[in-house]
This record gives sequence, C-alpha cells and structure tokens, in this order.
Amino acid sequence: MSEVLYFILTIGILVFIHEFGHFAAAKLSGMRVDAFAIGFGYRLLGWNKLKGFTFGELPKDFNGEGNTDYRLCLLPLGGYVKIAGMVDESADTSFADKPPQPYEFRSKSASKKVFVISAGVIMNLLLAILVFWGSEYMHGKKSFKSTTIGYVQNAAALQAGFKNHDKILRINDKHISDLEELRSEIFVSTMGKDLSVVVERAGAEVTILLPRTSIPQADSSNSFFYFEGFKTVVDTVLPNSAAAAAGLQKLDTLYAINGIPIYSRVQAVDILTGHKGQPVELKVLRNQRDTVLLAATPDAYGKLGVGLADTYVGNFESKRYTLFESFSEATKDLANMTELTFVMFKRVISREVEFKSVFGGPIKIAQYAAKSANSGMSSFIMFLGYLSLSLAIINILPIPALDGGHLVMIIVERVIKREIPIKIKIAIQNTGMVLLLMLMAFIIYNDFKSTMGF
Repeated sequence: MSEVLYFILTIGILVFIHEFGHFAAAKLSGMRVDAFAIGFGYRLLGWNKLKGFTFGELPKDFNGEGNTDYRLCLLPLGGYVKIAGMVDESADTSFADKPPQPYEFRSKSASKKVFVISAGVIMNLLLAILVFWGSEYMHGKKSFKSTTIGYVQNAAALQAGFKNHDKILRINDKHISDLEELRSEIFVSTMGKDLSVVVERAGAEVTILLPRTSIPQADSSNSFFYFEGFKTVVDTVLPNSAAAAAGLQKLDTLYAINGIPIYSRVQAVDILTGHKGQPVELKVLRNQRDTVLLAATPDAYGKLGVGLADTYVGNFESKRYTLFESFSEATKDLANMTELTFVMFKRVISREVEFKSVFGGPIKIAQYAAKSANSGMSSFIMFLGYLSLSLAIINILPIPALDGGHLVMIIVERVIKREIPIKIKIAIQNTGMVLLLMLMAFIIYNDFKSTMGF
C-alpha cells in the first residue's frame, strides 16, 4: 500500500509540474485551455467556474466558454492539458471543420506553439535543476575514499580472481579515486561492456578480466564487493529474540561472524541465512572500546531478531559549495546524467544492454519512491529530481504523441508554410499513442517479471 501511495504522489507531482508548464504557457500565449487533467480516462471529479465542483463526466455538449475544467481522472499514469484547436491525447477534433479562432493553438505563430509545447519539458528541467542545486548547496558532496575490497562474496568475482584486501586502481583505464566513482564505473557507465580491472595486491599491480555477464545488473544488493571502511551497527534488538538472549545490544558494532569480518548488513544476513538453526560466534565492539564475543543461534529462517544498519567509518572527503558554485555543480551533474541517458539508449538499441535493465515502469517507480521516502525527505526529493530529468528527456524525443513529436510537426509546418491536414495529424497522433501504449505494456510486463522473480 505504501508503494502505491508513493507512486501516486510521485506521478501526481511530476505530472502537475509538467502540465502546469503547458497550461501557463498556453494562457500567456492567449490560448484557451479547456481542461487540466491529472490522470487519463474517466473524469472522477473536477471544478470549473461555470459548474463549480462536480463528480463524473461533464455533459458532451458542455461549453466552458474559455474556462478551464480542472479534473482528476481514473488512471493515475500521467495527465494532459486540453488546448483549444490542438490535436492531442484527448482525440477531440470537433474544431476541424470550423475556421481557426484567435484563441486556438492552430491560429498562433510557430514561436508561440513551440513555447507552449516545450514548456512542460522546461518545467521538468527547472524542477531537476532546483532539486540538484538545493542538494549541492545544503549537503555538498561527500566522497568515500575506500576502494579496497574487504570481502569478496560474489562467486563470479572470486572465480575472476579478486581477493580480500585488493585495492581497485583502474577500471577500463579509468582511474578510480573513491567508492562512488567505482560503483558508477562498474554498474552504470560500462553497462554492456566487459571490464578490465587493475588492482593493487601486495605492492604489485594485477589485471583482472571480468565479463559483463558475471556482473549483477545493479548494485542495489551491495553484494558484489564489500568494501573496507564500512561497519555494521545493531539498530534494534527485538525482545525475546535470539539476539536478545545472546546479549546483543543496540549500537553494538558487528565486527565478525564466525571469524569472517563484516562490512555490510547484507553480508551479515547472507551468512546468518546460511547457518539456519546453527550456533554462530559474534564478535562485537561495544561502547566503541570493548570487544565482546557472543554466541547466538539463528532461527529456522536464518534470523536473529535484530535490525542492522551500515555506517561508514573510513576516510572521506567532504566539499561544501557557495550558492553559485552549487549551481555550477548541479548543471554538471545534470549534463552528465543526460549524456549517460542517451548512451544507455544507444546501447539498448545496439543490444549491448538489456531493455529491462534501463527502462522501468509504474512498479519500479513505486518501489524506488517508497524506498527513497523511507530513507528520508531529502532522498525522496532527490528521487523526484532524477525522475523529472528522465521525464524531460523522454518527452523531448521526436516520437509521435510526445512533446518532441509535436515540435517536429510545428517545424514541418513552418518549413512548408501551411498546416498539416488534421486527418494526417490525427493518424500520426493515434499511431504514436498505440506505440506508447504497447511500450508501456511491455515495460509493465518486464517490471512484473522482475518483481516476481521470473
């Protein structure tokens, strides 16, 4: 339920921002806006100046006389602004057989049409810039200076030749200076490519070849490498649990299980799950000074009844920026993300990367929205910023039914110096909608398969 609620909240915010851009630009350009809708399909409720607040669909012959109907519709998968005299998602062509009116989209200059169509993307970009700018100014950047492997858990990594305490120096000839660069290079920038990893081992450099097929699609599980500098802290101890019986206390630092150093709560869970019903030895640090050895027995599910949290205690570098410096950093981040997005598009088209590893639909959005919200308001806002940038990039693509598709038609009309026939516009729009619906169905199908573990 929380994922559903956060999905609706996330989509609601992003759609409102995007459609408000179109709405405001249309009003400033002297166009009538017949409807401002959040969601698609059946009108659940809405308000306009003539009818006031009403439930259900408006009469088919309703004439708003230039007043906008603000409505909430059944399917929370987007939204739209119905601008008079424009062929769009509403499929309304009642104006086709009438001469253009001065308040209609089709009667305006090309520059005003471009302004209205691009305003949604501009608003999404502005939201992304504000989010990243605010984050850079308030938090700056903190880089974890740990690139040394604490523990190799992944079988493929072990088979490739990685060992505990290897320090990663370079990946595909790119120098690695911190953990963020390392993870980005392994899981994002090199998607679809094999890796050549240079590590420092016992004072010498060793090159390890790592096939892409052996690398997880994402670092969300943090189970490929566990890095030095991280410690796992006991966050909660459930009463009457195996952890409580063993004497574990809140804020204990879990250093080792059965002599294996612990660098991640995921690693700890994996080890405990592998010792269901078997006693294990826990080495913990208490009060930051006392080493305590405890014995505990995980239950039949491999659980001790304890909550764990990861904390970084290694070397790090923290940078803070002025208001103008943070804006510069934010624009650099957005430019890098935009470039990476198009690189990913290219790799999907060339089949270097699986489609499902790059594109996500409602299920993935709901999952990530809930996770980010549970991590705190700042994480949720950053998630909105990332998603807003993605929405802007996708909408500007020259695909029928998207804003980029409308821009292409405006440019064509400008070049040929006449309006494209309404029937052709409708055919293009309907084709685009069918393609987008098919794509959305495919993305949802992949989301479902991924979620169910198929």
